[in-house]
Amino acid sequence: MGRAYEVRKASIQKTGAAKAKLYSTYAKEIYLAAKKGTPELESNIFLKRIVEKAKKEQVPSDIINRAIEKAKGAGGEDYEVVIYEGFGPGASTLIIRTLTDNVNRTVGFVRAAFNKVHKSLGVTNSVSYNYDYLAILSIKSDREEEIFEALLNEGIDLIDYEKEDEEIIITVKPNDHNKVKDVLERLIPNVTYELDEEGMYPKDKVKLDKEDLETFQKLINMLNEIDDVTEIYHNVDLGE
Repeated sequence: MGRAYEVRKASIQKTGAAKAKLYSTYAKEIYLAAKKGTPELESNIFLKRIVEKAKKEQVPSDIINRAIEKAKGAGGEDYEVVIYEGFGPGASTLIIRTLTDNVNRTVGFVRAAFNKVHKSLGVTNSVSYNYDYLAILSIKSDREEEIFEALLNEGIDLIDYEKEDEEIIITVKPNDHNKVKDVLERLIPNVTYELDEEGMYPKDKVKLDKEDLETFQKLINMLNEIDDVTEIYHNVDLGE
């Protein structure tokens, strides 16, 4: 199996959130994208992409529309993305992405979760240097060579490109993410993405013994209970 397959597995292993939190997270992401650019889908590619992902996750249209309408008004919340890096039990490490309107509140909650399992947060790049920031997309298609050539013709730097069963899995740098989607959607109108993610993926994974694994899972659960936490990346091999 190639590197993209392993990264894909890593992305699947990320802990999911309850529907209410999922909806809340997408509402914030949509609001932020609309507020930073224009609150119109056709003129704001970042807004358009996040709305597409929200619909795929079955986020109700009224939540999407309310977030966009809210961004059209003056003032409102001032959300920002804040990343925390931490050390878990054993040789485990974590990268926690948050979307917050109150950094002091968020860091307090995140630090408290680590403290409860007697672990600690690290400084910037104390963990992330062992991770790669990548965009991973996959589609079901038998047009492997045609898609490959089209991506190269657009000058896209492919980190990995492979066929796994019926899926074509494409790994690129995040700044090429939308370029890849433009190519795919030009070749295959209404294409369905089996995977469409950007994230931090570990260069190597570690296994934990039973006691450390229980502590790690406790930490993950506490972090997931924090409303401001949107993604948790880690280097633990969960054997899935």
